[in-house]
Amino acid sequence: MDTSHHDLSNLFLQLGLPGEPQAIDAFLADHRLHAGTALPEAPFWSRAQAEFLREALADDSDWAEAADELAMLLSQNR
Repeated sequence: MDTSHHDLSNLFLQLGLPGEPQAIDAFLADHRLHAGTALPEAPFWSRAQAEFLREALADDSDWAEAADELAMLLSQNR
């Protein structure tokens, strides 16, 4: 049973990325989700990361809300 808190920081950890706020900010500054591209289809994910995101969104899992937040953040113009 997964009892972790399903927030953005823990999503990054689930994806094998640093989950500290400054690391997340750096990731967001370096990566962009182009219009019309689904989060799991972004070119910067590994195959395993993309599959995790695809399943989280398709199954509307506990991670779906954090994945949606990440997609929104990656889509913002900065």
